[in-house]
Amino acid sequence: MDFPIFKTKTGEKTFDLTDAKDRQAYFEYKAGAEIKKLQDYLKDKTFIVYLLGKKSSGKGTYAKMFKEVIDSQKIEHLSIGDMIRGFDEALKNPAKKQELVDFLHKKYRGPVSVEDIIKAMENRSTKVLLPSELILALTEREISKMGKKAIFLDGFPRDLDQVSYSLFFKNLIDYRQDPDIFVLIDVPTNVIDERVKYRLICPLCNTSRNLKLLPTKHVGYDAERNSYYLMCDNASCSGARMITKEGDELGIEPIKERLDKDGLLMGQIYNMHGIKRILLRNSIPVNKTKEHYDDYEITPEYHYTFDFALQKVTVQEKPWEVKDDEGNAVNSLMPPPVVVSLIKQMVAILEL
Repeated sequence: MDFPIFKTKTGEKTFDLTDAKDRQAYFEYKAGAEIKKLQDYLKDKTFIVYLLGKKSSGKGTYAKMFKEVIDSQKIEHLSIGDMIRGFDEALKNPAKKQELVDFLHKKYRGPVSVEDIIKAMENRSTKVLLPSELILALTEREISKMGKKAIFLDGFPRDLDQVSYSLFFKNLIDYRQDPDIFVLIDVPTNVIDERVKYRLICPLCNTSRNLKLLPTKHVGYDAERNSYYLMCDNASCSGARMITKEGDELGIEPIKERLDKDGLLMGQIYNMHGIKRILLRNSIPVNKTKEHYDDYEITPEYHYTFDFALQKVTVQEKPWEVKDDEGNAVNSLMPPPVVVSLIKQMVAILEL
């Protein structure tokens, strides 16, 4: 798959993309005209977007940022994974369970009975795969609560056999006149691996950060383990020492099969005819970074040294460089420039 490089470099201004106000100014500066066109379009029209990318490729991040920038009242992000987890939780509540069962008996038509699906979910059986027909019924149920808004569907299609469903999905939910667009996100496996391996969470508030890529304000040094750690800096948290979630130290190993399947799915969509596609890339060859992007748009990587005399940690920052899936040196992009590419390609596809 050939994902073109989308240039956002101006070299005229600098923005702190981790600051909400600065980030909004950045979007206005780099895509203000396109943002206005999309806002005008959404006054009386909508669209359906299918987000395709490997697990942990940033699908939710990009969709939520697009929503934040364009119009949070006119756009919804629907994570199929979150929806299924909500389905699982609802089964613990007798009233909600009965409501779900009644709904499924009216709407669901599929190869596995409603009773067997409920039993499998209550037994936490991972061997029984939820049929595509069930996913469609539950998704229609969620969308019916939203009103007619532009929707980013995150996690559907998820299997090769669901691609054909997605091509007719907008008809099923009465979005017949609105365009459907597939957004494919290309992220090197090594980027996903390091995001997972260095991820830390707060045991008190579940805030997520990354020792290598997104530290907190307070970095500490554990002399006994000869390692660095982060203290949670969430304003509403008392500030616990952040920990590695069980299994994250293995990186992508536990999800390798899932990543391979995601790659096959993207390849199938990429090669299909007659569909509208947006191609987003998270990484840029190192030798092309300076030409296409401003320095602050590149994901920084953080390194630490400990001064024993001063008992102080020094933090050093440099552009994050990894190998892509072909072994080439690449820099990873911060989310905002990827979303600028999404905004401008969306305007072109909608012919605004």
